[in-house]
Amino acid sequence: MKPNIRVGYGYDVHALAEGVDFWIGGIKVPHTHGAFGHSDADVLIHVICDALLGAANMRDIGFHFSDKDPQYKGIDSKILLKRVVALLDEEGYGIVNIDATVCLQLPKLSPHIEDMKKTLAATMDLPVEDVSVKATTTEKLGFVGKEEGVAAHAVALIYKK
Repeated sequence: MKPNIRVGYGYDVHALAEGVDFWIGGIKVPHTHGAFGHSDADVLIHVICDALLGAANMRDIGFHFSDKDPQYKGIDSKILLKRVVALLDEEGYGIVNIDATVCLQLPKLSPHIEDMKKTLAATMDLPVEDVSVKATTTEKLGFVGKEEGVAAHAVALIYKK
C-alpha cells in the first residue's frame, strides 16, 4: 500500500529595493533594503506556501492569491500562509515538517532565525521543532551576491489525515 505522505518544493525570488521594509519569515528585519513585491514580499513565507501547495498538488501561491488582485496588495504574507494551511486542512492534509533556506548576502539572518521559526510555527500551528530555517550567502555571486535580490527554497512534508 502506498504511504499517505507527500513532499513539495518551493522556490521564489524578490528584488531588493532601498527604503522598503524587509519582511522575511514573518518578521521585520532591520536593513536599508527590503524585498519588493505585490504583497509584503516575504520570500520565505512564499516558498513555504508553494512547497505546501505543491505537496498537496494544489498549484501555487500565484494561482490562489494573484498579484493582479488588488485585495492582496501589501498583504501580510502570514495571512496567506494561514489560508494555505486551511486549504490543506480542507483537503485532509496535515503538515509533518518544513525545511527552508534563504539565500541572501546582507543582512545576516542568523540573529533572526529563532524568531522566524517561532513566528512561522505559530502561523502554521506547528511545534517549533517542525520548522527549519537556514540562511546562506552566494559568496558574492549572482543577483543575490550583488545584493540585488533575495531567493529562498523550501521543502514540505505533508500527510493525509
